[in-house]
Amino acid sequence: MVLLVPDTSEIDLTRPDSTVRGAGELDDARLGVRVHPLHAFTPDGTPLGTVWAEILNRTAGASHAARAEKEWAKKHTPIEEKESLRWLTGFQRAREVAARLPRVGCVCVADSEADIYEVFAEPRGALDVLIRACQDRALELGAGGHLRDAVSAEPVLYTAALSIRGRAAKIAAETRGRRQNREGRRTAVEVRAATVTVRAPWRFDRVLPPVTLNVVLVRESAPPPGEVRVEWILLTTLPIGTGEQVRTIVDYCSVRWSIEILFRTLKSGCRIEDRRFEHIDRVLPCLALYLIVAWRTLFVCRLSRECPDVACGAVFEPSEWKAVWVAVKKKEPPKEPPRLAEMVHLIARLGGYIERPASEPGPQTVWIGLQRMYDLAWAWDTFGPGAKLNEKDM
Repeated sequence: MVLLVPDTSEIDLTRPDSTVRGAGELDDARLGVRVHPLHAFTPDGTPLGTVWAEILNRTAGASHAARAEKEWAKKHTPIEEKESLRWLTGFQRAREVAARLPRVGCVCVADSEADIYEVFAEPRGALDVLIRACQDRALELGAGGHLRDAVSAEPVLYTAALSIRGRAAKIAAETRGRRQNREGRRTAVEVRAATVTVRAPWRFDRVLPPVTLNVVLVRESAPPPGEVRVEWILLTTLPIGTGEQVRTIVDYCSVRWSIEILFRTLKSGCRIEDRRFEHIDRVLPCLALYLIVAWRTLFVCRLSRECPDVACGAVFEPSEWKAVWVAVKKKEPPKEPPRLAEMVHLIARLGGYIERPASEPGPQTVWIGLQRMYDLAWAWDTFGPGAKLNEKDM
């Protein structure tokens, strides 16, 4: 099973003393681009790599039309001419991946920004879809009502306890429930599921068919006074026949957060926004390369936690782990590769990680340590013990 997760992140290229030529607008005050990758994960969150990516660069500038004009233009512009086309394109690329992997189950897992009817109406092929709902869609006329009412009327399948992270609103006057201040808390949620047929919305240039979907509702049962109730409505084509299948859907949805960690590694670890390129044509190849570096960093971190006792030779070349061992421990390397978890800790120490009880190195120290490791491995193979072995083979 592979989870294909699309998402968008801003790459802020605003410079106080210079301008990156060719960079478009992020907003009225910032310049940069948006990167929209489709990244593959296993169901436990192990990253497998970026299978497709798209760059959005608003070089035409932002529209300053009145709100009513923007709403009219939004409704009378085909999706092929909107930025939201990236979600449909990403779904199509995910479908192509699923077609090439007949023995692997593939699910496209996306957040609420991908709640676009054209995505649900698109032929699926071998691909399943799991998207967090953004709007309470209307159902077919025979059923009546809306998504939330339909699934709320279903019996509770199971309850679960979870920790909710606190947050601070970015805008003091924020009124949207999903963006207001929230205190961190431990709470209980109820999970329900239903099958519904969603009514197709109006489009000025085409007629879309109704779509039958499974809906999973995860709702906080008793929120604290004054707090907005936590709620997730998940739209999916995955089966909901049993409680275990519904649990699997909720678990898959939680893996989507892993792409946010990928973006954090790209910005805080690889520091892509701090590169001092003067033209966007230099930034984009660097961004493509760092998508690979960010994956490699997360892959090493995750694998060392999920499979700590695997021999590090499964991930690192002999010259890599041996050079790090000698540099950090100041003694000859063992004959057999050490445990992967031990080696990742040694690599992270090269990046500034300080050993503490019950702590694990994070992406930033591992990323810096991997750079040091590659330098040490090059030296090992060029004029160190590896070079001597190569001379004997010759």
